[in-house]
Amino acid sequence: MFEVEFDKRLRSASERDRLNEGQEGLGGSPSRRRAKVGYGDRFIPSRDGIDLQASFNLADNNVETSKAKRKTGNEVDAQRLEESNKIFLHLLRFELFGSTILNSFSNLPSSDLYVGSRTPPPQKTPVNRPVTPSTPPRNLFSYISPQNRTPTSGTRTSGSGGRNCIDDPTREIYSLSPVRFDSQRLLLSPRKQPRAIPKVPFKVLDAPELHDDFYLNLVDWGCNNILGVGLGTCVYLWSAHSGKVTKLCDLGPNDSVTSVCWIQRGSHIALGTNKGLVHIWDAEQCKRTRTMLGHTSRVGSLAWNEHILTSGGRDHQIFHRDVRVPEHHIKQLSAHKQEVCGLKWNCEDGQLASGGNDNKLIVWDRLNETPLYKFSEHTAAVKAIAWNPHQHGILASGGGTADRTIKFWNTLNGQQISEIDTGSQVCNLAWSKNSNEIVSTHGYSENQVIVWKYPSMSQVAALTGHTYRVLYLAMSPDGQTIVTGAGDETLRFWNVFSKNKNDSDRDSLLDPFTKIR
Repeated sequence: MFEVEFDKRLRSASERDRLNEGQEGLGGSPSRRRAKVGYGDRFIPSRDGIDLQASFNLADNNVETSKAKRKTGNEVDAQRLEESNKIFLHLLRFELFGSTILNSFSNLPSSDLYVGSRTPPPQKTPVNRPVTPSTPPRNLFSYISPQNRTPTSGTRTSGSGGRNCIDDPTREIYSLSPVRFDSQRLLLSPRKQPRAIPKVPFKVLDAPELHDDFYLNLVDWGCNNILGVGLGTCVYLWSAHSGKVTKLCDLGPNDSVTSVCWIQRGSHIALGTNKGLVHIWDAEQCKRTRTMLGHTSRVGSLAWNEHILTSGGRDHQIFHRDVRVPEHHIKQLSAHKQEVCGLKWNCEDGQLASGGNDNKLIVWDRLNETPLYKFSEHTAAVKAIAWNPHQHGILASGGGTADRTIKFWNTLNGQQISEIDTGSQVCNLAWSKNSNEIVSTHGYSENQVIVWKYPSMSQVAALTGHTYRVLYLAMSPDGQTIVTGAGDETLRFWNVFSKNKNDSDRDSLLDPFTKIR
């Protein structure tokens, strides 16, 4: 009975479907049919109608990450980080290998100075030595009970039995710290605070007609604390004691000043001119004492060695002159092929360094006419030259725009020690008189002044403010202040170096906070 009823309903449903199809063919309203969907035991997604470009769009490669946007800290923070890395390396070495630990941070080895520095240490020439396998002198890990452990350097022993005192608070069995007592003592010792260098010059002077010429040397600071500056056809003297400006001389419309250099001790100043003349003036009397001939073109560099005045010119020649005698000409050096733009005497060792536009750095022994060493590693003009006052035979030189490097040389054996790429034209170099640091001035493209820590060559400070190439540099007699000159016709005074320990009681004559002006 149930099956008969089910067959009737099935036939009636099929008849209704045929009637609907006939009406649709006659123009009736179409009927909607539900699409048959097959379901299985797995769900397979359909990507029809999905915009793959919008759904799976990749991130833009030009978008900067958070690390790239993060700005680096200042030099003081970098010094703190370097000091922390140095301490960590020393403590880790002591905890793992049981090496000797030091009592204070000031005695940390210099080999740890390179850890964490922003610039890599100078590359040293590898020495080929036979390497033989060796075993460590002791086990890295030892398992000893506290009762049998030998006392450490920070543990007291009893006078009678030589055993550890039970009431000694420095015993390791009583320590709650993960490091040893000696490490704790080092961590708790006072640290040397990093030196902060002002980023703004404390004095700025106008210097109209200060030439924007890489090959000239127009600024020098004498031992009498007077700054000599060549401006156009004139030479002006600025006293750091009183701030008074004195016009020393005027060469007239047919000549101009191309170099200025004070004698080491005394009040005499030498001037080189565009016509190839060399004048010597008495700054106290404002009187010219003599004029010396010899060069056929401008004299761009001068250097004193007591009574010997050395001059270099565009005529590729170097002249030695004895200013004490009427016949001043002594020797003529002709090793350079282009203009001589850098001269520096090492008065203690009796060596002269000369740099030229021929990319050569030449070292001369005293007054000999034959070069002692010829260095051709620079790829641009060598104007920046400086001798290390703290170590014999160490010479620093800097190259021009195509070179951008500072190189260090050992003139005792003629070998290059290291070099560093500064990223811009090196115009001047000067060593600190009171610390093992060196300052460099730069042209294209940064126009900045950088203080470096030698020998790691990590940056202590980077000073900006000049809008043109920083072509001129001079240092005060006390070694604390430098003055820089540029083509923007300004002279800027910076306090960059610390006091000499022997002169701690004397204040700098240019310190703006010592007296009211």
